[in-house]
Amino acid sequence: MNRYQATPQQNGKYLTAVLPNIEVSPTDLYIFSREGDRLDSLAFTFYDDTSLWWIIANANNLGKGSMIVPPGLQIRIPRNIGNLSERLNQLQTNR
Repeated sequence: MNRYQATPQQNGKYLTAVLPNIEVSPTDLYIFSREGDRLDSLAFTFYDDTSLWWIIANANNLGKGSMIVPPGLQIRIPRNIGNLSERLNQLQTNR
């Protein structure tokens, strides 16, 4: 899946994505980032899907212009992500 697949375009340019709110849950996992961590590689590690990088980015206010995660940050990994992709598609459709 292309990471921009759900992002609408206008005149050949991508519009700003509207992302669903990701509530804090007792099932969330917390890690400390290490040198070389990237949002897409963390998504692969925890979700087995690099295209879900936006979940980790949105939950931690990261990913604005870069996939690189600075080392030493405490990162929240949302675990209950069952309907987030569906909610994302709904938000993009209702724009």
